[in-house]
Amino acid sequence: MSVANAAAPAQPQSLPALLDEAVTSLEALLDAARDKLRPRIVIDGRVDAARLDAEQHAAHGLAWLATYVRALRELAACSERLSAEGRFGAMEEMLVRIGAGEYCAQALNGIPMSQGEIVRLSAFGFDHGEIAQFYTPAIAALIDDGNTARNRARLIDLMRQSSGMLVQGDAGLDETLEAIRSEMHRFSQAEIVPHAHHWHEQNAYIPMEVINQMAELGVFGLTIPEEFGGMGLSKVSMCVVSEELSRGYIGVGSLGTRSEIAAELIQGGGTPEQKARFLPAIAAGEIIPTAVFTEPDTGSDLASLKTRAVREGDVWKVYGNKTWITHPVRADLMTMLVRTRPEEPGHRGLSILLAEKPRGTDDAPFPVDGLSGGEIEVLGYRGMKEYELSFDGFEVAGENLLGNVEGEGFRQLMQTFESARIQTAARAVGVAQSALDLGLQYAQERIQFGKPLIAFPRVADKLAMMAAEIHIARQITYYSAREKDAGKRCDLEAGMAKLLAARVAWTAADNALQIHGGNGFALEYPISRVLCDARILSIFEGAAEIQAQVIARRLIAADREG
Repeated sequence: MSVANAAAPAQPQSLPALLDEAVTSLEALLDAARDKLRPRIVIDGRVDAARLDAEQHAAHGLAWLATYVRALRELAACSERLSAEGRFGAMEEMLVRIGAGEYCAQALNGIPMSQGEIVRLSAFGFDHGEIAQFYTPAIAALIDDGNTARNRARLIDLMRQSSGMLVQGDAGLDETLEAIRSEMHRFSQAEIVPHAHHWHEQNAYIPMEVINQMAELGVFGLTIPEEFGGMGLSKVSMCVVSEELSRGYIGVGSLGTRSEIAAELIQGGGTPEQKARFLPAIAAGEIIPTAVFTEPDTGSDLASLKTRAVREGDVWKVYGNKTWITHPVRADLMTMLVRTRPEEPGHRGLSILLAEKPRGTDDAPFPVDGLSGGEIEVLGYRGMKEYELSFDGFEVAGENLLGNVEGEGFRQLMQTFESARIQTAARAVGVAQSALDLGLQYAQERIQFGKPLIAFPRVADKLAMMAAEIHIARQITYYSAREKDAGKRCDLEAGMAKLLAARVAWTAADNALQIHGGNGFALEYPISRVLCDARILSIFEGAAEIQAQVIARRLIAADREG
């Protein structure tokens, strides 16, 4: 055969295409793991609660495996978009190679659910021969040329050269969202970062001047419809804003989420009169809301709530105790979950009250009859202050029953859980980014043995993996927000984003502190604060274990639920 007729050599497969092929194999692995686990948990076509609890290690492992698969799927989708737009540069390539290679390796060999809990495929019932079937050429290629010393060194070189706001590459956002990010970043750098550590050390409130500036920027009305005085923007924009503000200080990022959730609760379940009264004031920052749900002995078990509200004439009188209430002293409005029908068991007797109150001060925290409280001192997540509250005949106007209907409180609250967990994931990405910022800066400035710390591979490797994991966590977070914007049910996706991003934040903060060495253990260094702030993320808005339990139940019951 002549040279002219010879077949042209095959073109090397692009990295986005290779990752897409690998994720397809991992999706098959996930399906097989679910099929193996289901008979151990399902009885007569239904998930058995006792069996699910008994199989928590494997069931939660399934949740983590599914989270990895979804995260890698979104990493592949982002890479394909950037490649098509000519934006998939050298840094993006290194981030994907390192992150995808490492996550593929962990999916096949062991995923860390926490520092001391590794779930391996044997937990689902796979033997070595079965596992080998999923070690496909695409996965092998990603692992072999993924999280390697050469790639990590290349990424660190690119990060050191980068003068951009994000050292970990293109986030895949459009121009409008990038403009919002830039504006929030400038505000954060000017008004938050220089003061955040002082606020933390002094356990001081975030100044009202900062809150007023946030209101002027539209933070509190970001997703509230324009007809109620908001900006009517997307949940993705909320992620970008929460991320950048939390990158400066998690307390500031969380101020916006308080208004977001209260507004969504009222928008979804309120009467026309309640919407007209409260939403414009929340959007303008004139009303500062707080969520009053948790009780001392219930935690995640909301069906066991005991705080009750009794209707007496034109008012509801509230009796009981609540705990872990964030920013209640300066709040004007408490969205309060109470039991209005004591004869109704579980969720059915719960209602939500829009409880108004005057703002307090440190000297007079609760200047109103029937309400008292004590501060809970905390490691981190400061700037707003946590309280335990006691209600003894506290009065709420009769017309402030959300939706003017009893017994719908749990359902109304559940409608906000998707957004709450998406926001928490975004805040976690911001905290992780802050840890990377601090770790990278210190590693470049600190000289040991005649050279900067970043010149030592064990230090540089930590920074490279931080950047790669943040890139992955950011993509699954944005994906869950896009699903919410599209009006789709996304509790599964939101839960996965929160689960992964919280772990990434803690890992990044821990490694950044390690890079600081002894200085990181000193309270004067900001990384000590970031470590404390990161620790809460896998606890609130559903502890990681509860989150994994919910995800696992959904996955295992998926066939029955359709």
